[in-house]
Amino acid sequence: MVTSVLWRLGQMLFVLVGISVLVFLVFFATPGADPTARIAGRNASPETMARVRVEYGFDRPLPVQYARMMEKLFVTRDLTSYVNRGQKVVPEILEAAPVTVSLVSGAAVIWVVLSVVMGVIAAALRGSWVDRGLMMLGLVGISTPVFWLGQVVNLVTQSRYHESWLFSWVPGLGYVPLTEDPLGWFRVLLLPWLTLAVLFVGIYSRVLRADLVAVQSEDFMRTARAKGLSPVRVLLVHGLRTSMITFVSLFGLDFAQLVGGGALLTEVVFGLQGVGRLTYQGLSNLDLPLIMATVMYSAVFVVVANAAVDMVYAVLDPRVRDGG
Repeated sequence: MVTSVLWRLGQMLFVLVGISVLVFLVFFATPGADPTARIAGRNASPETMARVRVEYGFDRPLPVQYARMMEKLFVTRDLTSYVNRGQKVVPEILEAAPVTVSLVSGAAVIWVVLSVVMGVIAAALRGSWVDRGLMMLGLVGISTPVFWLGQVVNLVTQSRYHESWLFSWVPGLGYVPLTEDPLGWFRVLLLPWLTLAVLFVGIYSRVLRADLVAVQSEDFMRTARAKGLSPVRVLLVHGLRTSMITFVSLFGLDFAQLVGGGALLTEVVFGLQGVGRLTYQGLSNLDLPLIMATVMYSAVFVVVANAAVDMVYAVLDPRVRDGG
């Protein structure tokens, strides 16, 4: 077990190093482009250009430049955005990360619970009007754009009916840190959570329902029924555990890409200064140090999520654990 974990950690480190090299080459080693000018920004003074060239080692060989960039990003954490008036990039990301993690974590709890409930009920009542109704709701959720839904939610709760008893509790747009006001944190994120979760509830409930229906014809399910176990126990204990493998795989990838900045539209609509919105601002200003830092931040979450999914596989499916 220890050997397997160490091997997996080694793989993670290897992948992250490969991603960092690729990102560096794309951003700062493109033939015909001056990386100094890219970092210093438009209309930078000769003094700024000279300072950037020395600070980042652009007057030295390419491996030295890469090492200097990674040192600034992970060790000294003083990677500077000259486009944004000398703002330090890493503190910006560390300040935005709790916003995104709070948004995505709350939405994930909602979409996991609702999709499991909907998927199990639909599979248990396969072919009934309840099954068709739940899957139709899921299809509506998949078809609803997050940006449009968020705008409608804001129109109803922040504008037209904000003074009504139903929505008078809704706070203004923005973010309240959990450590400062837990109740305020919950209130300000409840609607963004629901908005972000709608799409994933639709996808995950339909995927889980399809897997549960498919697994009911497997030999181990027939054996469980032949032993006299109740249909509910067979479905929940035996069927659900096996069907969750696809579910977990999707969840790991979706959660990682959302935490890495994929929740951009939700953050913009609800005025949340998270990693996604920070990346968008970096792209708008061609702020390469900021973009590179957010890409690496996202890559870390995706690689860690994949490793976590592999470990969960071993719990859900003994064949993976036993090497079968």
